Amino acid sequence: MTSSRLLNQGRGAAAAKATGMGTATSTGTGTSTGTVTGTGHATSASAPAEDARIRREQAIAASFRAGDEEAFRQLYEQWAGLVHTIARRTLGDSFEAEDVAQQVFIAAWRNRRGYRPVRGTAGSWLVGIARHKIADALTARTRRARLAASVESELEARSPTRDGHLAQQAVDRVAVQHELEQLPPAQRAVLRLAFYSDLPQTQIAACLGMPLGTVKSHARRGMHTLKRRLESSDP
Repeated sequence: MTSSRLLNQGRGAAAAKATGMGTATSTGTGTSTGTVTGTGHATSASAPAEDARIRREQAIAASFRAGDEEAFRQLYEQWAGLVHTIARRTLGDSFEAEDVAQQVFIAAWRNRRGYRPVRGTAGSWLVGIARHKIADALTARTRRARLAASVESELEARSPTRDGHLAQQAVDRVAVQHELEQLPPAQRAVLRLAFYSDLPQTQIAACLGMPLGTVKSHARRGMHTLKRRLESSDP
């Protein structure tokens, strides 16, 4: 079962759980069901409950690391809300935060054997992954903004009017697509992922199963060829 399918099931289970929960009732006096001593301290009855909770979380984490799908769903239900909140507060965009949260749990499932319970809880491990994914999202956002600004400046320099700007933009897009098709397959694959999927070279290497150095070489040669051909085609 793929990690994306597991995430869909986890989100469904979390939603069902939230829908099925009724409102909590309280006694007329507003007192809790726990036992409290006259000094205001909880009795020792809470200690076994806390120990049981810790053992339960440790068992779930161990099962998750072993590849148990139900344990993965339980971790998702427990921590997805926190991961999404951290991402949303940093990115300022709920939809982008949801995408980051999904990336976090996909990465967690794929790298579950790298989790070491002795180093911390599953929650702290997931938050660590989230911080890396958030940093990647911010980097990608900055890269997209710079690319958009660069393209816009170049196109505006080529055409003084709005209509001319749009026409030239369409021509440039067609020209780039045409020249991409003329590149060798490896260079074309690398540049397509860079241009249209906005992937950094490390992720391109993982997607294509190439060494990072080979990806850099294909990108450099492909860009050189594209630049030369596009410049030669300008009037």
